[in-house]
Amino acid sequence: MTTRERLMEFTTQRIIQYLMKDRDMEVDEAMNLFYNSIVFEKLHDEETGLYLESPLYVYDLLKNEIRNGRLVQEEI
Repeated sequence: MTTRERLMEFTTQRIIQYLMKDRDMEVDEAMNLFYNSIVFEKLHDEETGLYLESPLYVYDLLKNEIRNGRLVQEEI
């Protein structure tokens, strides 16, 4: 397993944990939600470099996607 693949796997595991805790989801629900998201797709697209970001940053993107129904990077 490459470093990139390990980072993607680590981020995926953390986001599933966050979903389970924050949204009181079962593991299969959390996995289904994340695996079917645009954020998951972008995380696994090497060109985006998203796998280099922290799991919390990626989770914030996912929360924005869930809230907006699409991937939107909110302004600060």
